[in-house]
Amino acid sequence: MRRFFGRFFSGVVISVSLAVFLGFGIMAFAQESLIFFPETLPQDFRFSFPGRFSEVRVPVEGAEIDALHFHADNPKGVILYFHGNAGSLRTWGEIATDFTRHGWDLFLPDYRGYGKSTGTIRNEKTLHDDAAALFTRLKILYPPERIVLYGRSLGTGIAVKLAVREKPRAVILESAYSSFVDVAKFHYPYLPRWFLHLFMKYTLRTDQWIGQVGCPVYLFHGTKDDIVPFASSERLMPLIRGEKRLIAIPGGGHNDIDIYAQYREELAQILK
Repeated sequence: MRRFFGRFFSGVVISVSLAVFLGFGIMAFAQESLIFFPETLPQDFRFSFPGRFSEVRVPVEGAEIDALHFHADNPKGVILYFHGNAGSLRTWGEIATDFTRHGWDLFLPDYRGYGKSTGTIRNEKTLHDDAAALFTRLKILYPPERIVLYGRSLGTGIAVKLAVREKPRAVILESAYSSFVDVAKFHYPYLPRWFLHLFMKYTLRTDQWIGQVGCPVYLFHGTKDDIVPFASSERLMPLIRGEKRLIAIPGGGHNDIDIYAQYREELAQILK
């Protein structure tokens, strides 16, 4: 019996150790492949969307960010939009009319390695530094009080961190996470939280930054989101010190809340 339990516990220890080392390997060396799903485009690719727009190249440290600048008639200001973790401007550009119809220009960049943007995302700091460079570029054309930051999924944490550094008119978040650690825990519940904190390169602590934002914050979130759960936005709400609203979209998922009339109506009110 003693020999049996000795072998049993030895097996458990070995299995747990292997799981830990496997998890370490994934978290330490393959995080980018778990987070970022870019569509790359040839440099001679030509975008085609309704309305007036121009393609802009923004130099950043060690790379160039490709962006589309959509123009409204008599614009009230500009939306700087940080999109989700997949695709490229080829498809993200389809959202432009959601903003230009309300009298707002839209500045829509791709991340490094997405679309026609050059370079590679190596760490979280790169994401934030690139976002700051984009805001600096926009300040040449628009005063900060006419710049609204919009973050979608991955882009929500980037928008919030930028709002702490700058002073935009407002921040709009769609499908926001409290932190990447919380998202990872949701999808990989068997990994202990201490492990995630220790080995994740990308933590994107929206929960630590959002209380420092000095402008109104509006959150849209589908109640049936199975990628970033609705509870994430609920967790952020009490941390926001200024004007805030959480707009729950009943039945909405992670990628479809824009088809709901409630989203369109509420967005129109925010942008009026």
